[in-house]
Order: sequence, then structure tokens, then C-alpha cells
Amino acid sequence: MKKFGLIVLCVVALSSCVTKKKFQATQTEKDKVEQSLRQTTSDLAECEKKFGLKSAEYAALQDELSKAKAKVDELSKEIDYQKNANVKLLDQLSALSVISKEGAASIKQSLETIDKQRGEISLLNAQIRTKDSVNLVLVMNLKRSLADVNDTDVNVKVDKGVVLISLSDNMLYKSGSSQISSKAGVVLEKIAKVINDYKTFDVLIEGNTDNVPIATNCISDNWDLSVMRATSIARALQKSYGVDPSRIIAGGRSEYNAKVPNDSKANKAINRRTEIIIMPKLDEFFKLLEIKN
Repeated sequence: MKKFGLIVLCVVALSSCVTKKKFQATQTEKDKVEQSLRQTTSDLAECEKKFGLKSAEYAALQDELSKAKAKVDELSKEIDYQKNANVKLLDQLSALSVISKEGAASIKQSLETIDKQRGEISLLNAQIRTKDSVNLVLVMNLKRSLADVNDTDVNVKVDKGVVLISLSDNMLYKSGSSQISSKAGVVLEKIAKVINDYKTFDVLIEGNTDNVPIATNCISDNWDLSVMRATSIARALQKSYGVDPSRIIAGGRSEYNAKVPNDSKANKAINRRTEIIIMPKLDEFFKLLEIKN
């Protein structure tokens, strides 16, 4: 739009500029009038010398002389105006030329930046599409592997760009305990097999509780319980099912990551869960978001 405005301004300026042909025509007319003025002045002088008085012819010549002088003055002013107008327009066009060069350089730099960013965005989109495709395949493999497990105990989905496996407290542990049950081992084994097939992904394990307070000799509160349950799953994946421990992150969120309000027995059961989150390695993930200069 700026470029278009600059072109329009240049066209208007050029259209306002006095052409060489018009300027020469004005100059020629002035020369003719000046020549006529000189002749009239000569005739007037001759007439005055010849008759020694202001006869009708002399008066006519005097009138013609006055008109010629007036015309010369008018043409002189017109020529001066045309000269000044052309000088101003030339200055404006010179300024516009400077602006256009600077503008062109700025536009070129902007286009280069846009092209670079477009390339980076295309690459990022391609990487994200690849990651999303891998996530979908991973979810399908997990669901196929866990097809015989009760849907209320295990939920597998893609959530915010990662694969999330939610395991119910009822299936994994006894009430108020972090010890894994035998039936949980069967499920963890199937999950570990899929995890081991995707070695470029990290495994984040999060323990979650309801808001019922707990305090025993070994567990101080729900923070302790959530963390201990997460580390129990982490140890099982490492020691029993061969998952590389360098890929595992274990943490607890206590009662502060509730999925639903803790206002009923059913809702509390939903909130008591352990989530296994399979996601790109953090360093690889940050590389996806990195904008190179």
C-alpha cells in the first residue's frame, strides 16, 4: 500500500511539473512581445520627433506601448512562476527518490524476514504434524494392547499434544497405600512394552489424590501419598519391565489437580488416579519451539 501511495504521489508531482515545451512557448511569446515593444518604442520616438506633439497616432502608439509593457511584465511573472514551480517539484521528486530507495531497502529486508519466518513455520508445522501422527499411532497401539482392561480403570487419549494414560487408584493400589496390586502389574507390563517401542519419548508419572486428609507413620499427607504412588510406578516400569530410568520423571500433585469437584464419593474416586504421560523428550520439545535468528 505504501509503495502504491508513493507511485501515485510521483505521478501527481510529474503531472504538475511545467513541461519544457510549455516553458519554451511562454519564453518565445515574451521575446515577441519584447520585440514589438522595442519597435513600438522606436516608432513612438520617431513620431514624437517628427511631429513634436502628441498626435492621435502618437497616442495610439503610447497606448500600444503601455499594453506591451504590461504584457511583458505578465509574461515575466509567468516565467518566474514556472521556474520556481519546476525547482520545487524537482526538489520534491529528489526527496521522493531518496524515500523510495530507503523504502525499497526496508521492504526487501521485511520480505526476507517474512520468507525466513515462513520457512521456520513450515518446518515447525511439519514437525508438529509428524509428532501428532506418532501420538495417534502410539494411542492406537496402547488401546489395542489394553483392549481387555476395564475402561473405567484405564483411559488413553491425546491431550494437549501428549499421550495421556490415566490409571484409577482402585486398580493400582489399596486404599491409603502406595503398594502396587498384582492386577496392576499386568496393565503396567502392557504399557511398558509400548513405551519401550518409542525410545525417543519421555515418561512423566503423576500421582493425584482426593481431598480426604491422610496421616500415618509412613505418610504425612496427600503430598506424600501422591509422590510415593508415582515413584512406585516409576520403579516398577524400571525394574520389572525394563524402561530406561533416564526417560522417567516421577512427581506428585496431591489433591490440587482435581478433574472434578471432590463433592461426592464417585468424584473423589475419579480424582484418585495416577497418570502416565508419554511425551517428546524435553530438549527435543524445546527445539521444536526454538526460533532461530
